[in-house]
Amino acid sequence: MGAATRMAASNDMTKRCRVQFSVAVFVVAVSAFVGPVVAQEGWRTQPHVEALAADALRGRLTGSDGAQGAADYIVGQLHTIGAAVLPGQSDFRLPFEFTAGVNDAGTSLTLNFDTTWNSSDDVQALSFSDSTEVEGEVVFAGYGLVVPDSQDFGYDSYATLDVTDKIVVVLRYFPEDVDQELRNILARYSGLRYKAMAARQRGAKALLVLTGPRSPNAGLTIPMTFDTAISRSGIVAASMSAPVGESLFEHVSDRTVEEIQAELDTGNPHVAGFSIDGVQLTLDVRVTREQRTGFNVVGYLPPSAMPAVTVDQKPYVLLGAHYDHLGLGLQGNSLARDSERGEIHNGADDNASGVAAVIEIGRALAGTDRRRGVILAFWSGEELGLLGSANFADTEPVPMPDISGYLNFDMVGRARDNRLALQAVGSSTAWEGLIEQANVPVGFNVQIQHDPYLPTDVMSFNGAEVPSLNFFTGSHSDYHRPSDDASAVNYEDLDRVVRLGTIIVRNVSNRNTPLDFVRVEQVEQQGQRASLRAFTGTIPDYTAEVEGLLLGGVIEGGPAAKAGLQEGDVVIEFAGQSITNIYDYTYALDAVKVDEIITVVFLRDGERHEITMTPTARR
Repeated sequence: MGAATRMAASNDMTKRCRVQFSVAVFVVAVSAFVGPVVAQEGWRTQPHVEALAADALRGRLTGSDGAQGAADYIVGQLHTIGAAVLPGQSDFRLPFEFTAGVNDAGTSLTLNFDTTWNSSDDVQALSFSDSTEVEGEVVFAGYGLVVPDSQDFGYDSYATLDVTDKIVVVLRYFPEDVDQELRNILARYSGLRYKAMAARQRGAKALLVLTGPRSPNAGLTIPMTFDTAISRSGIVAASMSAPVGESLFEHVSDRTVEEIQAELDTGNPHVAGFSIDGVQLTLDVRVTREQRTGFNVVGYLPPSAMPAVTVDQKPYVLLGAHYDHLGLGLQGNSLARDSERGEIHNGADDNASGVAAVIEIGRALAGTDRRRGVILAFWSGEELGLLGSANFADTEPVPMPDISGYLNFDMVGRARDNRLALQAVGSSTAWEGLIEQANVPVGFNVQIQHDPYLPTDVMSFNGAEVPSLNFFTGSHSDYHRPSDDASAVNYEDLDRVVRLGTIIVRNVSNRNTPLDFVRVEQVEQQGQRASLRAFTGTIPDYTAEVEGLLLGGVIEGGPAAKAGLQEGDVVIEFAGQSITNIYDYTYALDAVKVDEIITVVFLRDGERHEITMTPTARR
């Protein structure tokens, strides 16, 4: 508190002159990106969204010039609010290093010292692989699955194998012909990273993955997607094509690859792996990672009411929103249609809307009494894996135990039917009362969701035991597409989000006691995108409290759209499974077989309908 007080007291005339000069320079600089910053009549949040979602910022990809332009804009707004830099810092911008991309720099596979493959169509590094050359004997370990006995079904592909210092070959995915209950279990342990970890823990020196002839994407190497590249796995890992696999399995005299897979596809956990005798394999994996610097932008509103709270009362309230987006959508997370490939993803709702909300909440709070200091944080790297917020939580420019609560705003610009989801409410017993009180003058139809395990920056702080609250107005058909533009934002309700957030923050900042933290038991969630095999093209509406899965939209040209599903439909049965929520849906999706017809039952305007759908392979 002493540091904060000294910081506030240092705003003498000299500093004010420097700030005025800085703002003038900022306006000139940002004009090169977004044009002149002009005060507008109408909604408070609209100028921010339009500035940050401008084509000139080219989608605000972390580490890009566009992201720097967005950071400059935010810094300028912090100056106009009168925010200070965070105590102990010299700048609003807090840098962090990150992996901006991953590439295969020339992976090769040599069999018995005479036949070499080096085309990415034949051998492709997995993005989390170590980068080195290994050689040795080869062991086939089936699907490479290890399922703990706690799942009431034991399955260990390594049970009869010694893979120490060997190169392990496994099939991608999981057995094709098992019943739905077993598919649900096996799917949980079929991710490539999990298989790599299982092989490494058993002493293998490398993992080589083959997509079998009976699986989706049969015979293809696995794309080197960036979403698995954030960290290494501690093992050399690559995928190989069908021709390479066939050359390898020629040394297994009695069975073809398809026959071997067919036996494994029964799901019998006692089908044994085997050594591929007479084979010496050299795998030279070359992975390059591009390192860049990203910037969180963080401002501070010191306490202005006396007496200020003491350290043991947790003297900070933290607000956050990520300002990065997908750039041109070329790094794996885009949902752009084929005709939209390479277009600017402006990210107006995701997440210029959240940034606008935090800016305007900060502006509203700047003129009010506060017993706690309020931190205004704008994260970068969220779309790459919560990188900015995770760095803040790890490096602790403010000690995590000193933060009374964290409020996150992510996709708050597309409210429909007056609905607003407030998520992670279970992280403190105080949230529900605070929400109920604050919402009286605002009047949202608030959907309370207790689960804090969300794919947004809340995760970084929940893990640090900071009570967290996430504001979210729902998914839509423009999510992660170039069509997420400023013209589609509901500014009236976005301003109302600002009003609600301001009341909650003000109340948290002035409480005599800090918020308590509740560790919520994580519900086992299936259907993470990294492991799902099947694609339907449905966009769930996470804000709705309905019995079933409310669709916020469907992807044009996807299986759901072709089958006739529409925005507003409520899925109540999927592939023979009753659907009551999003978890039921992803659980059922884990179990379907690609390219096989399934039945979907849904409600439209209260009437029951039944259609058939054919999920396609998700590469």
